[in-house]
Amino acid sequence: MRRREYAFLVAPSVIVMFGLLVIPLVRTVQWSFQQVRYGQPGTFVGLDNYRSALTDPRFASAVVFTVVVTVAVVTVLVVGGYVLAVLVNGLVKVKPLVLGLLLVPYVVPGLIGGTMFGWLFNSNFGGIVNQVIAFFGLPEVLWFTSTWANRGLVAGAVIWGLLPFAMLVILAGLQSVPAELLEAARVDGAGTLRTHWSVIAPSIRGVVGFVTLISIMDVLRLFDQLIPLSPQAVQIGNESLVLYIYNRAFLDGGQQLGLGSAMNVLLIGLIVVMLLPFIRSTAREGRS
Repeated sequence: MRRREYAFLVAPSVIVMFGLLVIPLVRTVQWSFQQVRYGQPGTFVGLDNYRSALTDPRFASAVVFTVVVTVAVVTVLVVGGYVLAVLVNGLVKVKPLVLGLLLVPYVVPGLIGGTMFGWLFNSNFGGIVNQVIAFFGLPEVLWFTSTWANRGLVAGAVIWGLLPFAMLVILAGLQSVPAELLEAARVDGAGTLRTHWSVIAPSIRGVVGFVTLISIMDVLRLFDQLIPLSPQAVQIGNESLVLYIYNRAFLDGGQQLGLGSAMNVLLIGLIVVMLLPFIRSTAREGRS
């Protein structure tokens, strides 16, 4: 392919990426060093916005909450996605139907999915989980106002929405494992667990790394599910980093856009730090 043809084909993608990614990123970094109010030019304030963010206990609480939820949810997603993929992979005739049903939570927008998931725990909508708890004579659980119960509710909603993605990608990995490899393991006397641990899991290590990478990015940006499921997120300490940035930057009419931009830059740094090991592992897997 000639250089001119290559440039002609690549140019639209480069222009779109520059317009949608680079320009907003540069503006965010620029605003993070300014005091910016909506509709007004910014005033340079140096590192004041970063100093305000890093000394705010609410910011630290949001970071801890976001990181803990991310680690817990991603662990469940990878393990649960693997187990679910193995079960689905063993199906024959009903596999397309089961796959279609399992993918429903993933295609529903996060805000709507969170609302639907919350109905299971809301007595005003006949919450079936509350009915089961009452049937066994257990005390009522305040899912929407109690700190830890609400954390479990939010984590469950995120897992419910993202588990189909993890399952689908890992299922594709399972189907790519050579049948000769599995047959050799059986001939050598390896049981089911041994085959999964020593043969299948190492064979799809790159796929599992990809699922982990995408899941971390999704959960670190936790926001949609908190709106319907955690109406008192700030008061009970269940405020995610993205929700905190939204509350500080926009709820007062856009008076602290500079502070919000500084927090966004810190969030990008946190995402890079958490993703770096998996990016290196995925790149190494691709080269091999």
